[in-house]
Formats: sequence, structure tokens, C-alpha cells
Amino acid sequence: MELLKQKIKNDGLVLSNSVLKVDSFLNHQIDPALMKAIGDEFADRFRLDKVTKILTIESSGISPSLMAALALGINVVFARKRKSLTLVNDLYSAKVHSFTKNETNEISVSKKFINENDRILIIDDFLANGQAALGLLNIVEQAKAKTVGIGIVIEKSFQDGGKLLRNKGIRVESLAQIDALEDGEVKFKEVEVMA
Repeated sequence: MELLKQKIKNDGLVLSNSVLKVDSFLNHQIDPALMKAIGDEFADRFRLDKVTKILTIESSGISPSLMAALALGINVVFARKRKSLTLVNDLYSAKVHSFTKNETNEISVSKKFINENDRILIIDDFLANGQAALGLLNIVEQAKAKTVGIGIVIEKSFQDGGKLLRNKGIRVESLAQIDALEDGEVKFKEVEVMA
């Protein structure tokens, strides 16, 4: 997705060979026009898959998920990282380790929002080691629902998450794939286009 790649090049900040900061448009301050374009792109890629719900994880996955859900005319369910007084019983839960924050959280979704009749599209902002995606997949499995695929805004292709998920036979659609973060510069993976 060229618009996203340009935004990453212009506004992204490479902090190290493994960390890209995109808080000016994706996960702190949000660019609504970019989010709408991202949501429309995910909707176009998964429109034929009869998605009934989008599942994401709080908080950075909510914006792209909401825009994709709006374009598809469906609801978004987000896994919560912290329990609340109103979210304590009848939960699907999984443990997720965050690469960026170097912490493990238990994520939870109320059982009343996902069931065996659902066809779930998982969306998240980043794919690095795949731990968030695996946690969300685990929740879908617990609900006996079907995962139709995973939509990722930015994939760090130089880390193992994408390969891990694809080797499990899961369809992963990434809007920007980063091959390397070197010398303060983002190098995008060249994606082959099938003729």
C-alpha cells in the first residue's frame, strides 16, 4: 500500500534495527484519512471471505479494525489486556508477550461476542514475532469460530512472526512489509505480483 509506505518513510522513526516508531500516525496520534484508506484496503482484500466480525487487541489495533469493519458493515471485538469490574466471567483468555514492551499480558474477550458461527478476520498494527496474532488465534479456536485470515498494517518481515503464521497455513495480508531497519532507514520488502 503506497500511501502507508510513504507515511512510514516520511513520519516513521527508526529507533534501532528492530524498532520502528509510528506514533505520529498509527499508535498514539491517529491519522484518520490514512486509517480510512487502511480499512478500505483490508475490506477489499477480505470482502469475499464472508467475515462476520473483526478481532483485534487493544489499543493500536482498534483504529484500523474499526475502519475495516465500517467498510464491511460488521462489528469489531477487541481483546482487553486488563480485566475490568465488568469483564470477569465467561471469558476466552490467552497469554501474549509484547516484543516492544517486553511484557506478558493476559488478553480476554467475553464469550458472548464470539461464537462457533463467526468467521473472524484478525487485524493488528504490527507483526513482529507473532505473539499477539497467536493469542488472538487461540481465542478464536476456544470459541470454535473460523479465522479467515490476518490483516497486518506493518509487518517486520525480518522477524519470525509472518513466517510462523504462514507456515501454519494462515492467510496473512500485510499492507507494508519491512525487510530491514538499518542506518536509520526503512527498507521495504519487494512483494512479487502474480500476473
